[in-house]
Amino acid sequence: MNSISRFFWFCSGTHLSTLEKHPTEHNKYIGIGATIFFTGLFAALSGGYAMYFVFKGGDFAWLFAIIFGIIWGLAIFNMDRYIVSSINKNATTSKQVWQATPRILLAIMIGIVISRPLELKIFDKEIKERLNVSYLNGQRSKIDTLNKAFDKKYTIEIGKLNDAKAQRDSLAAGIKADRQKLNFEIFGNKTTETSGIMGYGPYAKRKEAELKQREQNLDTLASDVRQLEKFVDGRKQFDGLMNEKLYTTKQLDSLSNIAGFADRNWALGQLSFNVDGTRDLNTSLAVTFIGLLFIFFECLPVFVKLMSSRGPYDHSVENIEISQVHLSDKEREFEVEVADGIHETRVSTEIEKRKEQIRTKAYKELHGED
Repeated sequence: MNSISRFFWFCSGTHLSTLEKHPTEHNKYIGIGATIFFTGLFAALSGGYAMYFVFKGGDFAWLFAIIFGIIWGLAIFNMDRYIVSSINKNATTSKQVWQATPRILLAIMIGIVISRPLELKIFDKEIKERLNVSYLNGQRSKIDTLNKAFDKKYTIEIGKLNDAKAQRDSLAAGIKADRQKLNFEIFGNKTTETSGIMGYGPYAKRKEAELKQREQNLDTLASDVRQLEKFVDGRKQFDGLMNEKLYTTKQLDSLSNIAGFADRNWALGQLSFNVDGTRDLNTSLAVTFIGLLFIFFECLPVFVKLMSSRGPYDHSVENIEISQVHLSDKEREFEVEVADGIHETRVSTEIEKRKEQIRTKAYKELHGED
């Protein structure tokens, strides 16, 4: 337990030997350190999850995700530790708030970065469903675009095919109606267009001959339609239209499983809206509050440090800092005095040396020596 307490003290950025002297402050800094540690842990999970989608599909995607997650978590942990430890509890309340303001803004930015990948994991099922809808709509739009381009490219051929089909259908309907009239004539059914006399008479024979001729024309027209359809189908096969089909459920699930970070992030943003474009308030609030929760969790170490009262540990730290500043000033004064003494000694030594040189020179000139 002592090792765990010291670890969380380290996480809080305290001076361990000083904190050990103040038992009443131990739990406070254990709480601050634990908050910083778990923030770094969440950052590691978030960064690793995000990086997994960057390298997804590769042989070592999991390894890259673990390595990046550890590095990212340590970076956030170190930054949070510095942010909290740099708040001076010995300053006034307004000064503490002023010191914490840029750190809170930085914590908010870090919280936003951390929360997004974790939100992707929380709404994983809904994201996959939205991606399936998006991929299906995209494939349907692609097929529609290809069909429109094909119709524009082969407007004449498709027009001929449609006209031939219309003529074939019209001729087939006319033959069917005339065949019924012929049967009425043969079996003696009285209508406005039949005689009502049973038997295979001249009128029936003439009608049957006309029907056979029209049936031959229908066969010829149907053959033309088949040739045109074969040509159009061949062009569709050549242009790739026959290979484009709507995705099956299995294919959609496979595509959503290998979707990258950008697609999943887009789908998460789309969860706030219904398919018809109206805003889905419930989902939007859920996504927003989860993001705010992680942002608050990232800012929590700073808030805890600000809300905590000035304790004996802070007073001891202030005394240590004052003592160190005073000692540093005294060391500076000592170094200055030593430097001044050395300088005076050097100056006096140099003066005596030059005086001796002048006396020697004057003596030589007086006695005429070179």
